[in-house]
Amino acid sequence: MAERFRSFGLATPPAPRAIRADDAIALLRGGQAKEASLLAYGNGRSYGDSCQNRAGAVVDMRALNHIRAFNAESGVLEADAGVLLSDIIAHAAPYGFFPAVVPGTQFVTLGGAIANDVHGKNHHRRGTFGCHVESFTLLRSDGKTYRCSASDNRRLFAATIGGMGLTGLMLSASIRLMRVPSLDIVEKTTPFRNLGEFFDLAAAADQANEYAVAWIDQLAGGRNSGRGLLFTGNHAEHGSHAASRAGGSLSVPFQLPFNVLNRPFLTVFNAAYRWKKGRATAPGQTGYHSFFFPLDGVRDWNRLYGPNGLFQHQSVVPEEAARSVVPELLTAARRAGQGSFLTVLKRFGSIRSPALLSFPRPGYTLTLDFPNKGTATLALLGELDRITVAAGGAVNPYKDARMGAAIFAASFADWPRLEALRDPAFMSDFWARTAGSIDLRRRGVEAAE
Repeated sequence: MAERFRSFGLATPPAPRAIRADDAIALLRGGQAKEASLLAYGNGRSYGDSCQNRAGAVVDMRALNHIRAFNAESGVLEADAGVLLSDIIAHAAPYGFFPAVVPGTQFVTLGGAIANDVHGKNHHRRGTFGCHVESFTLLRSDGKTYRCSASDNRRLFAATIGGMGLTGLMLSASIRLMRVPSLDIVEKTTPFRNLGEFFDLAAAADQANEYAVAWIDQLAGGRNSGRGLLFTGNHAEHGSHAASRAGGSLSVPFQLPFNVLNRPFLTVFNAAYRWKKGRATAPGQTGYHSFFFPLDGVRDWNRLYGPNGLFQHQSVVPEEAARSVVPELLTAARRAGQGSFLTVLKRFGSIRSPALLSFPRPGYTLTLDFPNKGTATLALLGELDRITVAAGGAVNPYKDARMGAAIFAASFADWPRLEALRDPAFMSDFWARTAGSIDLRRRGVEAAE
């Protein structure tokens, strides 16, 4: 059973042990949960090891999957933590509501979206997912259930949003959805020849549109370096209110023994994608699946990276540094001979999250993913880390499977405040590798003194 509880990146081992949510709840309520023995596991869409706990067990949350209440006037929805965003979309769509923030897949749980404080293509308008959380219930190893909100148990509220599941077991949550005229999106594609053109377009695109994101041809060098497509969108005034919970009809039915997404394939794919998408520059109406969740159309697409999986690297750098730093990051990847299948660039706005630790901050964020080629890929990722933090930026922990303690501390100076509120029964491989390592070194220094 544990083989099912893997990171979506497939670059880390599966969880050695998994237990049911009911069993974890019984342990916690009885005060019997051992130190570092638990970690909630949603639907397995985290790329890194923040969803793994080799020291204990992961808790299968998908059984807690009921929508409890929905107010069709205010758009406030209450649901179990294991409910998928796809179920929330399907439930609320007939009433004219849609989640204010969605990530790149609809197959994440409500608890996972909160624990990772996910962001979408409209951070400049709506901030992160955590900005739209009304309250949640949290069960801790002291046996108590806490109702957390901006006014009740405020410190736990802030630490749990973006807290990677370390503050306890979230049982349910209430969120505010946004009213939309339809689920369909009026999308416009604007080609740009280089990153300078993109940066000239980005602020105006954000101001004029609900959604904005750019695709970059990461392999293009020379005078074509940084070329890509800017996608902008807004909900259509007249369109569909029908939603679907189903995944795509295509799938990768088994783990391939080799990496399909190699450099020759990516060169052809990037050229074809740019040609196909770049032709349609007039606004056109499209369904929400293809705009928000294109990869959901192919089940288990992560298997295309081969048996060693993939690493995703997402960074954010201040706006004033982006024009020099983003090209440097892309150049480093090309120099290393590594090809990124999905290269996404977008602008974060200034809306603050209520989270204690939240990755989005004003500036530009670049996402790259690479097949896991061992030490060569790890060396590249280390170089990308170095470039990012030297520019005053941060590396996303929610998608990471290998960053060091120093990079994490440089990205999130407030990590000790989360550690102070972490439930001792909860631990992740990510936290043990980063904050745990920092904490151990600090204790060693204190003991020596």
